[in-house]
Amino acid sequence: MSAPHRPRLEGHPPTPQIRAANLAPAASGRGAPKGVGRKAVPTAVRPDQQTGDGRHPIAWLTVTAPRGATPTVTSVCQCGRNLFAAGHRRALALIEDHTRHRDLCPLRTPQKGAAA
Repeated sequence: MSAPHRPRLEGHPPTPQIRAANLAPAASGRGAPKGVGRKAVPTAVRPDQQTGDGRHPIAWLTVTAPRGATPTVTSVCQCGRNLFAAGHRRALALIEDHTRHRDLCPLRTPQKGAAA
């Protein structure tokens, strides 16, 4: 069914008519376009079988050390920590500090007596 005729707007060229593209013949030489004649197979989305153990990442350490360039390190934690270091000495210091932070982070270690 064709669309109803609409009056042309001033200043706009008429829109060209869109035609369906011709499908290329199959490589088998049978003459049928590729993909025609294949039956569709219904698929069902299955629930994720991996239930997980309840763990999820809290802190990330990103180290970038391209050959011949200055190494950079970023330490980010969900507790609000967001540190950056550039250079060999500072990068190594931030890596050690990130390792220490894993034991001190309030999100990883419940604070006993914090309510008192």
